[in-house]
Amino acid sequence: MSDVANKVETLMEAMPYLQKYAGKTVVIKYGGNAMINAELKDAVMHDVVLLKLLGMRPVLSHGGGPGINKMLEKLDIPVQFIGGLRYTSEDTMRVVEAVLVGQVNTELVGFINKLGGRAVGLSGVSGDIYHCHKRSEELGYVGDVDYVNADAINAVLDAGFIPVVAPVGTDGQGNTYNINGDTAAGKLASALGAEKLILLTDIEGLCNSIELRDVISYLNIKDVQMLKDKGVIAGGMIPKVDCCVQAIEEGVTSVHIIDGRRPHSILYEAFTAENLGTTIGTAQESVGIKD
Repeated sequence: MSDVANKVETLMEAMPYLQKYAGKTVVIKYGGNAMINAELKDAVMHDVVLLKLLGMRPVLSHGGGPGINKMLEKLDIPVQFIGGLRYTSEDTMRVVEAVLVGQVNTELVGFINKLGGRAVGLSGVSGDIYHCHKRSEELGYVGDVDYVNADAINAVLDAGFIPVVAPVGTDGQGNTYNINGDTAAGKLASALGAEKLILLTDIEGLCNSIELRDVISYLNIKDVQMLKDKGVIAGGMIPKVDCCVQAIEEGVTSVHIIDGRRPHSILYEAFTAENLGTTIGTAQESVGIKD
């Protein structure tokens, strides 16, 4: 088969998905290794722009953990995680804001614009998008989201731009808070009534065993607590899965944890029948859980 014929066949295979997602909002949580690997970053940004060109409304919700860790190390500020969440002192919070808003967000917006995607960068403080309160004194300036004001995001989407949102929130009293990137993306997807939430990770999906890389392809939310009790869902995977469950409960149609180290994994997930990573929902019984 010729290259042209292959391309035509690929487009025909994608047609049902293009029809299904036309005009729909898709929230993509971007973080991990895909942020620090130049080839993967290029692939992700191309995917986001292509989703827009194909008639979808992509929203890029990013993290920046590797960059934050690098800057903290340079400034000799200790890094500590409690229950999968970063302990955030006042000094750490300043670094978080500088890296997420001043560095990562600006870089991603510039990258998308270079590709013709017309992006607009926003902090969760902008327009009181993420209104927060302090979760606990133990975690410092880590915020729990009280509500999401999606007006600014919708205005950007309606104007034909791609919103790029940093997970920093405010209590409305001049204090800013570090929000777990997965949690922020889940809350944003719920507030926007997103058709799909995609979380890019540094692993193939939720696995029974990290060593064996045996992926649970479908996770019914009723089995989440059991997997936590078994230790399958632990560490940084806890807030990731919790945000997925909450997004489903709050009306997001489908949630997917996929391997961001695979080039163009977003397009594979959106436009093919290939089963990537872990889908979380309520439509069927769990598939792939081992005793």
